[in-house]
Amino acid sequence: MSQATQSATVKAESNPFLHDQRKRRIVGDVLSHLLLVVLAVIWIIPIAWVVMESFNANPGPYNPSFFPEEYTLDNYIQLFTDTHILNFPKMFMHTFIIAVISCLINVFFVLCVAFSMSRLRFRFRKSFMNVVLVLGMFPNIMSVVVIYFILKSLGLTQGIGVTVALILVYSAGAGAGFYVMKGYMDTIPMSLDEAAALDGCTRWQTFRLIILPVCKPMLVYQALTAFLGPWLDFVMAKAICRTQDNYTVALGLYQMLSREYLNSWFARFAAAAVIIAIPIAILTIVMQRYYQEAMSGAVKG
Repeated sequence: MSQATQSATVKAESNPFLHDQRKRRIVGDVLSHLLLVVLAVIWIIPIAWVVMESFNANPGPYNPSFFPEEYTLDNYIQLFTDTHILNFPKMFMHTFIIAVISCLINVFFVLCVAFSMSRLRFRFRKSFMNVVLVLGMFPNIMSVVVIYFILKSLGLTQGIGVTVALILVYSAGAGAGFYVMKGYMDTIPMSLDEAAALDGCTRWQTFRLIILPVCKPMLVYQALTAFLGPWLDFVMAKAICRTQDNYTVALGLYQMLSREYLNSWFARFAAAAVIIAIPIAILTIVMQRYYQEAMSGAVKG
């Protein structure tokens, strides 16, 4: 070590202000990590309890201890084999089909409307956005009764019509949720569109080859939210689904906690909750790699 470096180190160590600043930084880091640990424990304990409860040998809700004392796989086995009371596999597949189809329609509608609002200029554009913004301030539950009677008049509240009705409800008005996607598209330079036009690209080609690659992070967000809506919804499903033949998983879980089934289905309720979380976790893990800045790829394309 050179003499100049040694002298600088001695001065820094002898400076009380720098020494106190370093101590404050260390204390701040320790407190921040302690807070994060506490928050992590608060988040993890309920999840761990549900997972452990799903293996509980006692099917009822009352246990002598916080965590189960005996464990078994019977809850998962009975959930898929004992279908004469509550047919969970049918509910699962019914909800999965609705969520996937609604997700695809939702993402397509949002992308189209957001692209039109962000890159095109036409009459009543701002008026349309203001109207949609005002309508979005009203809670969706206000329209449940009206939507139900419209679907009933169309004959979509019985049989296979319930599936069609739920898909329509979850995806028909998806285009109104374009604001987040439009805000992201507004950050994309218009020079990319102009360069594509000079190269002879149509609007559709510009949208497909230039805008979509840049919007990959927002596509992930939109796909996740579009899938979670039908997958976890209870209010609209409760209003439209009138019999167990067309129940969704949310209604099935609610039924498991009713007084009639609580003592024999509580552990299976926890197992169903774990199973319902699996598609969400898989979708998040698979699409997580698209959470990256894609601007360079779009410019190269």
